[in-house]
Amino acid sequence: MGPLVAIGLVLVSHSARLAEGVREVAEQVTQGTVRVIAVGGAEDGSLGTNALAILAAIESLSDNDDGVLVLVDLGSAVLSAETALDQLDVELRERVRLADAPFVEGAVAAAVEASLDSGLDAVLAMAEAARGQVKLA
Repeated sequence: MGPLVAIGLVLVSHSARLAEGVREVAEQVTQGTVRVIAVGGAEDGSLGTNALAILAAIESLSDNDDGVLVLVDLGSAVLSAETALDQLDVELRERVRLADAPFVEGAVAAAVEASLDSGLDAVLAMAEAARGQVKLA
């Protein structure tokens, strides 16, 4: 494992198992150089999202100098993520982006781009570009 890069990822899913699985893939493709936190499920362990857990994950990555990218699995997870973002202090909030990207492909693309020590906007752009990724030619 190489040194950690300056951008962290927060993966928000309605399912804890899905979030953990995507985290596993993202960490594997970057050989552990990108800090990735999985936040899945509601507070009681059922399917859903938890704004407080998302907030805690972002704050735990606040020492990542170049920022944090948050990716979500379904549209309703956006509401929880936005609620978490609203609770951040202004300085940290300026270094956090919410990606409009496919969950798995976007997370992997973002992780790879972050592992190259790219800036936050480039990592966000790569995640969002994964929307057009062709799987079958």
